[in-house]
Amino acid sequence: MKAPAIVLVTGKRKSAVARATFRKGVGLFRLNGQPVEVVEPEIVRQKVQEPLLMVGDRAKGIDISVETRGGGVVGQASAARTAVARGLVIWLKDERLKESFKHYDRTLLVNDPRRKLPKRPGGRGARARRQKSYR
Repeated sequence: MKAPAIVLVTGKRKSAVARATFRKGVGLFRLNGQPVEVVEPEIVRQKVQEPLLMVGDRAKGIDISVETRGGGVVGQASAARTAVARGLVIWLKDERLKESFKHYDRTLLVNDPRRKLPKRPGGRGARARRQKSYR
């Protein structure tokens, strides 16, 4: 089977959304317009590169460009990680890879549905309440 010319995938985490574009190329990986090697902090870089490390040399001929919006640094990294993993599964057309991703960490392929609870009256947040004093 021939690989598609271009693959577009998305990933979400909290309020962060990542859009990844996969093209035939020389193995470049860009996150928000800059090479992933210069992304700081290092833990974010490692989180985004995790699916690529699991695939190994099969990702050498793919150029990956990821654009993220919304949320914080770690939420964007998790969204980008999901988008990259989904794109690799589609590009490589490998069911065993999909199963290994699921077995390792399901959030590589499935968006995390958890969202922030809205703030409610009577306190500083969604769950915290003001303390009562009876004296």
